[in-house]
Amino acid sequence: MSFDRYATGTQELPIGVLDSGIGGLTVLAAILQLDAFDNATHRPGPDGRPDFEDERFLYLGDQANMPYGDYPSEGKTDFLQELILRDIVFLLGQRYWLSAAAPAPRHDKPPVKAIVIACNTATAYGLEAVTAALRKWRLPVPVIGVIDVGAGGALRAIAAHDGRSAVAVLATVGTCQSEGYPRALARQAQDAGRRPPTVIQQGCLGLASAIEGDPSYMRPAGTAQTVEYHGPAVDSQAAPIDPGLLRQYDFEPAGLLGRLDQPATWQLNSVGNYIRYHTASLMEAYRRRGSSEPIGAVILACTHFPFYQDEIAASFGRLRNFRTPDGAEPYRHLLVESPAFIDPSDLMARQLYEQLVRAGLLLESREVSALRVDEFYISVPNPALAGVQLAETGGFTHVYKYGRDPGHYDREYVKCVPMSNANLAPAVCETIRTKMPVVWSRLVTFSQKSPRTRDLPDATRLTSN
Repeated sequence: MSFDRYATGTQELPIGVLDSGIGGLTVLAAILQLDAFDNATHRPGPDGRPDFEDERFLYLGDQANMPYGDYPSEGKTDFLQELILRDIVFLLGQRYWLSAAAPAPRHDKPPVKAIVIACNTATAYGLEAVTAALRKWRLPVPVIGVIDVGAGGALRAIAAHDGRSAVAVLATVGTCQSEGYPRALARQAQDAGRRPPTVIQQGCLGLASAIEGDPSYMRPAGTAQTVEYHGPAVDSQAAPIDPGLLRQYDFEPAGLLGRLDQPATWQLNSVGNYIRYHTASLMEAYRRRGSSEPIGAVILACTHFPFYQDEIAASFGRLRNFRTPDGAEPYRHLLVESPAFIDPSDLMARQLYEQLVRAGLLLESREVSALRVDEFYISVPNPALAGVQLAETGGFTHVYKYGRDPGHYDREYVKCVPMSNANLAPAVCETIRTKMPVVWSRLVTFSQKSPRTRDLPDATRLTSN
């Protein structure tokens, strides 16, 4: 790969945003809507103009390899780091594919001038490797990760309780295993001369995948019964459902597969039930620890989770008010009445602005930026790769996805292609359209007007409707 483009000025290049799926679009939305600085002086304080109004962005969601959070539990952290470095190479390069079936790649994608690693797991396991690679390649590309800013936001939130409250972390299994948030919280608290807070983590197996409609974790209507379920279950070692906590879970019947009188058959089949399971599991685990400090802040430590912040908050509120048949309220004293829900997206946007200003990379020329549109890419399995194993849904089989080993750089496992109707599920499109309209409008513009998508079939183009 050539880095010749970095030998000249990079200010006019787009900003790269990376995630393991579509969850990082929440970070992009926060960046696009940020108005925390004066655009003329760069001093703190809104001026009625979006802070990044002259910038353009290039997004990559590595959906084919998601969820990143499951690789550590499969003993594949080395391979996960390789996937993250492959993502970075894509952002720094010019190569992409028009579709999974395209006979040859194209080489007219712009590289990026800065990288936002929106994924918590990718930050925990890949940030150091990425910064080391950029130093080795001598590329002047700033990189921002999500964990430190999320930890800082939580500490500021619990300061209102004199620091005498705990922090809950809702994350992927991999992010929890990395201990990235407990370490960041302890380090930042100590740097501020404060006592490190009590931290309770919940590895939310399957929640991010359910949000993206992965049939291994949630079976949409019409999905074949043969797709193996990997979500929480009574006999699951990673995420066991405890029939004795059925009242705490309070599952929605429509989102639960199996017979209610046969717990061994239960399968979660709605995002709402995944949220109910994981919030109840966290609160019950915290109760059993015998802790007394109430949870004052909840870090939404996966970019997918802010899509459902209201539902997560409602589930915690329900648990705080939960009563046992004998009238006990086991969780009320373990959760403040109005805990702060920390979405690190806004904090990352602020840090990005400040870093670009310091590096002299912030673009301030509308005439230049008006000529370009944002670009959105997603990874899809490479069907032409020898030995690839695909499920009937078109994605990698679970065994193949987590059975790969690092070091085979000649194997192109995925093709990074423009986002379109061909690779975004209708439910995902609806989520983006309704929850992030500022992103949806730019995604539609890319699909309709970008030179990178001009040869796509009209039927695959996204529309504003």
